[in-house]
Amino acid sequence: MSRLFTNNKETLVHDAIDGILYSNKHNNLARLDVDPRIRIVTRSDWQQDRVAIISGGGSGHEPAHAGFIGKGMLTAAVCGDVFASPSVDAVLNAIVHVTGEKGCLVIVKNYTGDRLNFGLACEKAKKMGLNVEMVIVADDISIPDNLRPRGIAGTIFVHKVAGYFAEQGNDLSAVKEAAQAAIDGTASIGVALSSCSLIGEESSQRITEGKAELGLGIHGEPGITTINMTSCSDVVAIMVKKLKATLSSSNTKIALMINNLGGVSPLEMSLITKDILESALKDNIQLILGPAAMMTAIDMKGFSISYLELNKRHSEALLAPVQTDAWIQPVELRQLQVIKKDKASINVAFTASENAQVAEVISKITSTLLAAEKELNHLDSLVGDGDTGSTFAAGAAQIKAELQANNLPLNDIGALLNVISEQLSTAMGGSSGVLLSIFFSAAGNDYTKNRNLVSALQAGLKQMMEYGGAKQGDCTMIDAMYPAFEAWAKDGLIEAIEAARLGAESTSTMIEAKAGRSSYLNSDSLKGVKDPGSLAIERVFSVFKE
Repeated sequence: MSRLFTNNKETLVHDAIDGILYSNKHNNLARLDVDPRIRIVTRSDWQQDRVAIISGGGSGHEPAHAGFIGKGMLTAAVCGDVFASPSVDAVLNAIVHVTGEKGCLVIVKNYTGDRLNFGLACEKAKKMGLNVEMVIVADDISIPDNLRPRGIAGTIFVHKVAGYFAEQGNDLSAVKEAAQAAIDGTASIGVALSSCSLIGEESSQRITEGKAELGLGIHGEPGITTINMTSCSDVVAIMVKKLKATLSSSNTKIALMINNLGGVSPLEMSLITKDILESALKDNIQLILGPAAMMTAIDMKGFSISYLELNKRHSEALLAPVQTDAWIQPVELRQLQVIKKDKASINVAFTASENAQVAEVISKITSTLLAAEKELNHLDSLVGDGDTGSTFAAGAAQIKAELQANNLPLNDIGALLNVISEQLSTAMGGSSGVLLSIFFSAAGNDYTKNRNLVSALQAGLKQMMEYGGAKQGDCTMIDAMYPAFEAWAKDGLIEAIEAARLGAESTSTMIEAKAGRSSYLNSDSLKGVKDPGSLAIERVFSVFKE
């Protein structure tokens, strides 16, 4: 089955166009109702007082082309079926609708279907007495010495330059010349980890795990070569090397477009952007567009890099304001801003001291948690993401290291609890580290005031429950801590050990977890599985058996 949201395949493009019209932020777009098989989006505010700019092609590349319609860019876009050129009739009707005395420039990507359908429509329009010219974008440099390079994301640069010169009132000849100059100064290359989904077809994956396809087409066509996906920076370096080799000179200034082909997360696109802007092209880059989805291949997991060589005219054209939804205003490449400051922290004032009995207890507890790392991780993998053991082990390793360095106030329990809190907040990750840091901090403060260890631990637990939101019976570490502290306060440490064991055991029979990561699971997943946090607490209390 296809992995795409669809209703009716036959009406998909028509329905998607209506969605664009509903949400158009400038309220300057309209659908031209000529024939049910013809899909044309046009400016609703067009006065035919300047050279009209038309582009288009197969759908599936959104926001191209309709997203670039508006004052300063395209006048209309002709939309074919997904990855299929629109018909001659569709293109002709668009030309007839928008063309006035100033004429019309048609911008076509270099694919056979587009060249033929748009080209024949232009010839028919000329026979009707209309002043029409056509340019072909061929910016894909992935295939060396290709006689017919494909038109891909660099087409957006051509839209912007042509639209700017048309908006300035230039005649058709000047607008065409400017568009051709942009074409001659544009180059693009793309890469992908997977191809795109196709409407109504089962998704196939020809790119194997750990590989990337260089030069993948925007319709899912195979790339020129498959490369190892060792790292993002390595892939970017390969692409940049090919792009840099096509520059007019080594010091040519460029506008750089970083284009999401549809399926790359914003997090990844930010990483890609950093790698590109710090690459071998960094001294050439003057303007940056993106990262953004500007010409996509539906949901392709990939990106492309395009450049336009800059001169005064190109810079003016790119920086001029437009009234479109999808154009990204370029920004100047700038220095990375980093504000250096000292780390904010609360330093617990203490003097390291010795206490053999306390040192022995800490040594046993930390050693026990380190030894239980694999067991706790395995248990957590059944109900969570499998890192509880590693989290507790990280905290234990930090405290053990401080103990071995004689850097703990062993003879001052209040200060010791507070120091442990500070260490755990840095060493332990996840919610467990924060919760235990809160626990030890509150316990340390209470002990300093009342000098009672058990009541201090209970005070710490109360604060931990307050911030964490869990309580006894919610299938968390609290189910071992709460009864253990209660038993310790009432009957002594030996009873606390057994209470901790029984509390941890009870989590394996709980039908539903109401807090912590286990709360996201159903009862079948929890059945017979002891909460890993409660088991860690049971292991801590077990050291007092000796």
